[in-house]
Amino acid sequence: MSEKLKQSNQTHPIVNHPYQRLQVELETIIANTKAGEKLLTEPMLALQLGVSRSTLREAMRTFEAQGRIRRQQGIGTFVVDKSQVMDAGLEKLESIESIAKRINLPVSMGRSSIEHIQADKTLMELMLVEKGQPLVKLSRIIQVEKRPVAYLIDILLDGLLSEEDLKLGFTGSVLDLLMKSAHAQPDKSFTEIQAVAATPEIAHTLQIQRGDVLLHFNAKLHSKSGQIVDHSESYFLPGYFRFHVVRTVGV
Repeated sequence: MSEKLKQSNQTHPIVNHPYQRLQVELETIIANTKAGEKLLTEPMLALQLGVSRSTLREAMRTFEAQGRIRRQQGIGTFVVDKSQVMDAGLEKLESIESIAKRINLPVSMGRSSIEHIQADKTLMELMLVEKGQPLVKLSRIIQVEKRPVAYLIDILLDGLLSEEDLKLGFTGSVLDLLMKSAHAQPDKSFTEIQAVAATPEIAHTLQIQRGDVLLHFNAKLHSKSGQIVDHSESYFLPGYFRFHVVRTVGV
């Protein structure tokens, strides 16, 4: 038995279920590996832990979703620096870029797309607009050290942002652009938050496994006049984001 697994048995209570024991042993190995260092290859790690490679992969998915490790196809699995977690309160609406800047974490925009679309029945109900009204759909990936950590989709009223805004100065934050726009005047956001399973498309986009759990924000941004100016769908890797709410005690 390796030294890391001996430490696991000494620091954790007795665990009888094989899969639970595997999780504990993996937790110890990851905790005892420095950020940026590579773990053993899957065949070697599976042999060391006495499990099949398929069982090992399933167990490692949990730590990948938590942001503890990062698997790179054809290269290996690396331990992630947990200081990279973006912590934000939900009382104030702010962009990922603003949060990252506050904690000195460099973020970048990965693949993005801009589409000019027209409102269908679903968007008519979501944004309270007429059928066929021109809209702009922005999709993009936000990265930390070239690792996708969020997938953001915004649907905006056409004309709020110029083509120059969307092509030259756009680095990922629609909110920051709207706050500078004289036409949008954003005021309040109504947001539903839930945990969802990654669809095949989103899993591919975020380089995770289908069915992995994501934080999903479904939001409508209202202007000061009450008009919905932006409908957004945001998917976050839980391990890279920590959101909290400060609440007062009611009478």
